[in-house]
Amino acid sequence: MTRRPEDKRAAKERGAAENAQTGHTVEKIGGTSMSRARELLDTILVGDRSGDALYRRVFVVSAFSGITDKLLEHKKSGEPGVYALFAHADNEHGWMDALSDVSRAMREINAGMFEEAADRHAADDFVRERVEGARGCLIDLQRLCSYGHFQLGEHMQTIREMLSALGEAHSANNLAILLRREAVNARFVDLTGWRDETQPDLDERIHRALDEVDLERELPIVTGYAQCREGLMREFDRGYSEVTFATIAALTGAREAIIHKEFHLSSADPRLVGTDNVRKIGRTNYDVADQLSNMGMEAIHPKAAKKLRQAGVPLRVANAFEPHDPGTLIDAEPAGEPGVEMVTGLPVTSLELFEQDMVGVKGYDASILEVLTRHRVRIVSKSSNANSIVHHVEAPLKAIRRVERDLAERYPSARITARRAGMVSIIGRDLKGLGVMLKGLKALEAAGIEPISAQETGRGVDVQFVVRSEDREEAVKTLHRSFIETAEKTAGLKEAA
Repeated sequence: MTRRPEDKRAAKERGAAENAQTGHTVEKIGGTSMSRARELLDTILVGDRSGDALYRRVFVVSAFSGITDKLLEHKKSGEPGVYALFAHADNEHGWMDALSDVSRAMREINAGMFEEAADRHAADDFVRERVEGARGCLIDLQRLCSYGHFQLGEHMQTIREMLSALGEAHSANNLAILLRREAVNARFVDLTGWRDETQPDLDERIHRALDEVDLERELPIVTGYAQCREGLMREFDRGYSEVTFATIAALTGAREAIIHKEFHLSSADPRLVGTDNVRKIGRTNYDVADQLSNMGMEAIHPKAAKKLRQAGVPLRVANAFEPHDPGTLIDAEPAGEPGVEMVTGLPVTSLELFEQDMVGVKGYDASILEVLTRHRVRIVSKSSNANSIVHHVEAPLKAIRRVERDLAERYPSARITARRAGMVSIIGRDLKGLGVMLKGLKALEAAGIEPISAQETGRGVDVQFVVRSEDREEAVKTLHRSFIETAEKTAGLKEAA
């Protein structure tokens, strides 16, 4: 099914020809939507489809909601899961109990998902085999590393990947069982490398798994995690499933890549500004999608978007529970009339280094960047003048403190300050000449919000305002009201006239 590596021009031409012939899609279902799998049968999985209409699709699935948190650590609270407990284990009981808890949680999902006893037993047997296999591996590794010649730290990344893979294998296997019960010829495609002694790269792993799949008669359900020589989690951590999804779409020359979420890609967070006030974006481009990712509103991981963009595969973000709504199309095109598409905010820490003697001296920027990179601190935005450099970053407080300490040692006469703030961004297509910054400043002033700083890059895709941390949410609501809600009302009045 998949395309082998070849000359880039030939691959592009061949891909276009294959695309015209097969017209298949590669579609991803996130963890929150997967937890409503039985509802998905009536929407995107089966719905009103029958016969051939069920096929020519590839589904890549994430773990059920909450399972990866239990396997690794809670994404928001940091509460330790199996991995974190194993990494800091003084004894076996903590991580072993946590792994047993994962097994129970998986079997509870099975019980709620399958009405037929045979399906439930098959799903439970799969969970038992995978979880106990992982348990045995961890026990053996712990015993091996009790000898001085073997260091546990050298294996922790592999352990993290193995544990994470359990979640995707569970969800993909379950969905395949559920679909087969509905008379769909679903095929569980396991990219996790379970008991596979080889170490292929990502492309080869995908080729091996999909080469024998017949898209005309089979519906492949693929694990979002793929074990490969590169180590997806090393670079992407928990964003790996989108990279797997995008790589499959690019390698197979998909007609379209589709991400199914439990909501539409909208002009703001509906929980913040109200569901009646947001609007679906509908159409945009990869440039805008990159800005959304930078602000934590990921339509797709930036590296996954890059793969799709370079392969010429358009991306659609759709609501999994509104199957007849086309959602939002993202491609390389300018995407219609210029204008604001989204207002979003992100909590940041503003890290400022002030050094009176900095002016005219080279090297400060590079040194600060090296420290931030070493401590894995993500830069959202930055600004500078003659004697100060400010990085607006997203990172835990302990990482910020380490950065402050290292910079203070390197520049003992500098004044280094860190304060919580809010980054609010107005994002859209070709904003040049629309007076977005001036209009935004006036709207914030009218709302009694004094920005700490404001900037635009000149590329016309975003304008950023830094405000006090406590003003962030109100700033988002104010700017959304000014640029989206008011604009729509004005347009409606003009049409009525």
